[in-house]
Amino acid sequence: MKKNQLPALCLAVSIAVTSVCLADVSIDKLVERADLAEGPVAVRDLPRYRVPRRVLISDKGIDVDGIAEAFPELEFIVASNLAEAMRHVASVDAILGFCDERLFARAPQLVWVQNYQAGSERCLTVSDVANGSVLLTNMQKMSSPVIAEHAIAMMMSLSRNLPGFAREMEEGAWARNEQFTAPMRPVAGKTLLVAGLGGIGTEVARLGAALDMRVIGTRNSSREGPDFVDYVGLSHELSDLVAKADVIVNALPLTESTTGVFDSDLFAAFKKDSIFINVGRGRTVDTAALLAALKSGHLAGAGLDVTDPEPLPRKHPLWQMPNVIITPHVASAGGERERHRVLLTENIRRYVAGEALLNVVDPQKGY
Repeated sequence: MKKNQLPALCLAVSIAVTSVCLADVSIDKLVERADLAEGPVAVRDLPRYRVPRRVLISDKGIDVDGIAEAFPELEFIVASNLAEAMRHVASVDAILGFCDERLFARAPQLVWVQNYQAGSERCLTVSDVANGSVLLTNMQKMSSPVIAEHAIAMMMSLSRNLPGFAREMEEGAWARNEQFTAPMRPVAGKTLLVAGLGGIGTEVARLGAALDMRVIGTRNSSREGPDFVDYVGLSHELSDLVAKADVIVNALPLTESTTGVFDSDLFAAFKKDSIFINVGRGRTVDTAALLAALKSGHLAGAGLDVTDPEPLPRKHPLWQMPNVIITPHVASAGGERERHRVLLTENIRRYVAGEALLNVVDPQKGY
C-alpha cells in the first residue's frame, strides 16, 4: 500500500469497551492520519458537566442502533427533524446532529453539540455556541480525502478540456483535427496553490504533489506544513501567491475574514490562464468578480462545487460557460462514512469519560 493511501475502513464496537477500529487501524491511527486534535479542556472541567444520561441524536446518515448498543448507560432520544427534537430536548446533556437556537434554549443542561458537517458557520450563529457556553465539535477532516479527489478531478478535467469533448460527444463529432475549444495542458511541473491548508487543503496538496506539481499553500495559524508543500504562506500572502500559481484551489472555511476574499482585486492578481477550483465555501468568492475574470479570458477555467448564492439560479451565466464545471455541493458524496461514525463514537466515549473531545471548534476562529 502506498503511504498516501488510506485503508478500507471498518467499525468494530464492543459494548463493554467501545473499541473502534479502521480495518487493522485503531482510533489512534485515525487521529494520526487525519491529524485530529483534542480540545483544550476536558469536558469534566466544564461548569455544566455531569455524568451524562440522555442524548438527543439525529438519525440522518447515522447507525443509531449500533451507537446505542455501544453505550447502554445512555438513553438516546432519536429525532428525524427539528420538530421531533423540540419535543424531547428538555433534559438532554448532549445534542448530536442539530444546531438551532430554539432547540438549545429548551436544553438548560446542554454541554456538548456534535455537528455532522465540517463547516461550522451555521452552528456559530447560535449564541450559546458563539459565547462558549456550549462546546461544539464537528466532522472536519472526515470527508477530506474524497473532497480532495473531487478538486483534483475538476483540475484534470479542465486541464485536458474534457468539458469541451463532452459537448462534442453530444453531437457525435470526432473532432480530433479541429481547433479545440480550450487548450490542453499538463499539470506535472505546474504550480498548485492551496488556499487553506486544513484537512481538505492538505489532502489536495498531497494529491497535487503525487502528480509532480510544485505545491504551495496558505494557512492562518503558522508557516508549518507537510513536507510535500514547498512553501507555506500566511493568509495575508494570498495575493502574492496567486500570481505564481497555475492552479488555485480554494479550501478556506467561511469566517468573517474569508468572506468575499476572492474578489476582483484578487482575481486580477491571478496568473493569466490559471484555473480556479472552489471546494471551500461559496461565500468566500465574489461571484460577479469570478464571472468577470472568466469572461475576460484572464481565467482559463473554474471548477465549482460551492457557489454564492447556493443553489445557483438556473439562468445564471456561469451555467452556460464552456470552461466552467459546476457540481451541486456534492464533493463529499461517496466518501467513507465510517470515518464519521468512528469520530462520533469516539467523541461519545470521551464525553462519557469526561475527557477532552476531538475536533473542537474555536468560536473565535470560526473553525
